[in-house]
Amino acid sequence: MPRIRKIVTLTDELLSEPGGPSITPTRRVAAAAVLTNPWAGLPVGADLGTDSAEAAARLAVCLTERLLAPLGGPTGLQAFGKGAVVGVDGEIEHGAALIHTPYFGNLFRELVQGTSIIAFADERSAPGAPLTVPMWHKTEAATRSHYQTVQVKIADAPRPDELIIIAAGAAGPRPHPRIGDRTTDARIGLKDMEHAL
Repeated sequence: MPRIRKIVTLTDELLSEPGGPSITPTRRVAAAAVLTNPWAGLPVGADLGTDSAEAAARLAVCLTERLLAPLGGPTGLQAFGKGAVVGVDGEIEHGAALIHTPYFGNLFRELVQGTSIIAFADERSAPGAPLTVPMWHKTEAATRSHYQTVQVKIADAPRPDELIIIAAGAAGPRPHPRIGDRTTDARIGLKDMEHAL
């Protein structure tokens, strides 16, 4: 298991939109682990599979526990997402080896009682760079009201030989959602919109 240097939990609670009335607070949370990149310095293309399964599973459990605490448990989470930030000495594939596997994704999904594919973002960057993690509904991914993001920024991470692995969730939809739903949209193509192009 790679050494975890720190775990950061961020909570963003939106109380109103600019100029609008107060709303039921929308809470968005991200739990992020900063850990040593076990593959930093290896040749590009080196095998990643043998080391990733156990680490990904432990990270999924550790981060989901911290994510769910401020949301009140699995029933308090409606939307979810995941992310990875790779320090500059690593390959972008190093983050993928931990978040894009059943060892992380399936466990995360099971712990929050979800069924959707999990929205994601990954990037390689210097310490302090933000990563905007997308989220959508945990069981109804086509429900546009839950398309939203949460931004994660850790001032001293990732160092060149580190990774940040993130689990994110929201307690509800965006404020004032009103742009319809993909399952009920009219079928629109270029021909239908020729008059406007």
